[in-house]
Amino acid sequence: MIDDLEYNTEREHLIIPEYGRHLQKMINYAKSRETKEERNKVSKAIISVMGNLQPHLRDVPDFQHKLWDQLFIMADFDLDVDSPFGMPSKEEIEARPEPLKYPQNHPKYRFYGNNIKTMIDVAVSWEEGELKEALTYTIANHMKKCFLNWNKDTVEDDVIFDHLFELSGGKINLKNSDEDLSDSSSLMRTKSKYGGKGSSNKKNSSNKKKYSNNRKRY
Repeated sequence: MIDDLEYNTEREHLIIPEYGRHLQKMINYAKSRETKEERNKVSKAIISVMGNLQPHLRDVPDFQHKLWDQLFIMADFDLDVDSPFGMPSKEEIEARPEPLKYPQNHPKYRFYGNNIKTMIDVAVSWEEGELKEALTYTIANHMKKCFLNWNKDTVEDDVIFDHLFELSGGKINLKNSDEDLSDSSSLMRTKSKYGGKGSSNKKNSSNKKKYSNNRKRY
């Protein structure tokens, strides 16, 4: 009996291990059938077994296509049967996707983020008017908030205006504007204003006081 034992290291390599060794043996049996009629019959039975592993998807057309592709992959593309979707090529399955091209941005003022340049370009493309002016000041306030997140000290509006002028290529100039940006303190306390840590701490402390007042003492 000891001589008949099989170890996984000595067994056939499983191409898709999720389906198990028994399914791989069924596919090998289908490949060994002499007539195409027998191979078609066994292959359809194998597809039904594969679909039973995920019954909620087995009747979906796209999922059926996936099962047939996996059948050919586990057969090492050496199974002559009539598939309703055709047999895929080995080169197509094993082809690697092209590497993604990540944007290599090296902004001068990194604390503003990469999206600020896109926002400025959009503002530059707009026609002169109230909407463009409103967008410009919104961008400037956002830049001021980003600056304060990077440097907790106060920042003068002239610094933001100079940076905006530089990043826009001189097309947005607010240096001579009479309108001021939002106050630094108001920009930095927006988190607590809309249910941030500050408000939750107040609620927790009030709940603790109520609980301590109503608690019985023995």
